Amino acid sequence: MRGGTSKGLVLHRRDLPDDRREWDRLFLGALGSPDPYGRQLDGMGGGLSSLSKICVVGPPSRADADIDYTFAQVMIASSHVDYQPLCGNMSSVVGPFAVDEGLISADGDLARVRIHNTNTQKIIVATFGLEDGRAAVDGDLEIPGVAGTGAPLRLDFMDPGGASTGRLLPTGKEQEWLDVPGYGPIRASMVDASNACVFVLAADLGLSGHEMPAQLDGDTVLMNRLAAIRIAASLRMGLATDAGQARAQTAVPFIAFVAPPASFSTLSASTHTDSDVDLIARVISNGQAHRALPLGVSMCMAVAARIEGTVVHQAARQPQAGPADLRLGMPSGVLQVAATVCREGGAWRAVQGGFYRTQRRLFEGAVLVRGSALR
Repeated sequence: MRGGTSKGLVLHRRDLPDDRREWDRLFLGALGSPDPYGRQLDGMGGGLSSLSKICVVGPPSRADADIDYTFAQVMIASSHVDYQPLCGNMSSVVGPFAVDEGLISADGDLARVRIHNTNTQKIIVATFGLEDGRAAVDGDLEIPGVAGTGAPLRLDFMDPGGASTGRLLPTGKEQEWLDVPGYGPIRASMVDASNACVFVLAADLGLSGHEMPAQLDGDTVLMNRLAAIRIAASLRMGLATDAGQARAQTAVPFIAFVAPPASFSTLSASTHTDSDVDLIARVISNGQAHRALPLGVSMCMAVAARIEGTVVHQAARQPQAGPADLRLGMPSGVLQVAATVCREGGAWRAVQGGFYRTQRRLFEGAVLVRGSALR
């Protein structure tokens, strides 16, 4: 299924081994990893982190949910499957899959599915249209990075703070100087909402923030520096106990750099002016510059933009009056994300966040995995 700007396999929990230790080999074999050529030609992956994903859907393990959803990020060049992060884009396929597969019943014109994400232990609510009892596909919503239009699906992330670390601000600070071995200190904000992220200013990296993914991927010096910042942040946030463990955990924390609103061009050669956006952002996902924005990271970014004192708040244009969606400028266009943040007992709390996606089932059937891959 395609969910937002990602694509992956969606599997029934009942079709997988009870022993989760056996999942990794199945998932690697199904997607064609590891592949030293980076293309996953011998599997269903697409050679990009956004195309190397698996969702497992099954009965709920919580009373306040309709289904359980486990996300797996499958590495491309290594034999590693990461269950730490949440993929917001692929979260958009889970409700429709559950309805279309008969895991839950839905009737009328609208379905509302409460999804328990087992990676983060958080609840996501998916609301989407129905046609003849199945999830609607055709519609007028266009999202950056996906050709054509589709039926809108609303995702609401409930109480998303502390998904990875247990705290919205894992270090207790909105902004601090992060000491990065080999590179020196850099201003950073470490925020954990839907996914743990470390944010830095593009200017502090000597960048404009408008760089295209291919340019970033080709800058080995920059990518090494960003990787070092990510490792330092992982240690500072308590996600790893040493640099080796932080390096092995390739997804969380994600690293992003941000810049104030400005005119920019997209991968499709369209242009936007500074009045179209409130923030410019680029994200590194599993060692690659993301072609759009991971939605879990976008959620965290929107939350960070509403927390006074973070580098994201510093770079973002703030709404003139009342709550408003944050318009994020990214390589594929502009993404709007809603985030509600408040102060409770002297601390920041992320109340809720949401956005719209489109989704579509691309094929159904059996994926063939080499027997040798399972031995």
